Amino acid sequence: MNPSGIRIASSLLDVMRDGKEFESLIGYQYNNLDVLNEIRRSISEIQSTRKHPAICYIANVLKSNVNNFIDSTDDLPFHEMVNSVPHDIKEIDVILVTPGGLANQVSNFVNALRPRFEKVNFIVLNMAMSAGTIFIMSGDEIIMSQQSKFGPIDPQIPNREGRFVPAQSILVTLDDIRKRGAEKIKNHEQPDWTDIQLLKNIDPRDIGLAQSASRYSIDMVKNFLFSYKFKSWIQHSHNGQSVTNDDKRNRADEIANLLCSHTEWKSHGHAINRDTAWNICRLKITHSESIAGLDRAMRRMWALFYWLFENTPIVKIFVSDNYCIIRNISPIIVPQRHQR
Repeated sequence: MNPSGIRIASSLLDVMRDGKEFESLIGYQYNNLDVLNEIRRSISEIQSTRKHPAICYIANVLKSNVNNFIDSTDDLPFHEMVNSVPHDIKEIDVILVTPGGLANQVSNFVNALRPRFEKVNFIVLNMAMSAGTIFIMSGDEIIMSQQSKFGPIDPQIPNREGRFVPAQSILVTLDDIRKRGAEKIKNHEQPDWTDIQLLKNIDPRDIGLAQSASRYSIDMVKNFLFSYKFKSWIQHSHNGQSVTNDDKRNRADEIANLLCSHTEWKSHGHAINRDTAWNICRLKITHSESIAGLDRAMRRMWALFYWLFENTPIVKIFVSDNYCIIRNISPIIVPQRHQR
């Protein structure tokens, strides 16, 4: 503590208190803070519980109006980060925080990971929404804490005003109009004037885009679940019978369509926690508390990133033991060593 009464520290992790990880960081003045060292120490805490390497793709989900979404500019750093992992490593954890983004870029991420590793696991540190949800469905194991969440995969498409709207909301509206119209006609009545006006204001191109975008997301999740998440599913838990490929395909189809259902979730931003994932989606999730030390390490890492996102211009981080690129609010990509 200096003469003015302000507490001085050089490490965020060293002053963290269990159960109050973020609160304990407040009120310090940090001198000579080595951000990269702090992040890598935090990664090491998780790796020590998991016994294999981890890579981090972490977006700043606290700030608005910043490019924190998954997009094509992520392709090169993500591939380089994956390639930086020693070639004899066969299992990897992907520590993920993202609000979502482009599904086709997620496909590129998966194509970088799956031929490279025999087992890919996802640690959902805080949120993996939308395209992030599609991403984690390509994992052998999904690990979540009580605070972790993912979301519906119904894609967002631009309308004629340029605003992004859930594709499924358009399709659900059309289906509702169809059902009401069919009922009116059945009763020898004219369809409602309001429904007619709604139909006039829906661009047919939006309908086609909504249908194709939804099918793309559903098909990706189906393929990922069948090929990766369900590859080690060999026995039904309720009756002990062997799991067939048809069982896997049917279960993957159910989950994918459910995750894309606007009727089920009502909002694209609906948060699906691990209990909902199991009780409604019937998707097996590993609880972080079931792995000794992991829940604590995840809390500490998220408090670390939360503080960094609130107090620095960091927007997105690609980091592992052997790789680091940090993007700031500026569009320029700057390696961490140039920021000290």
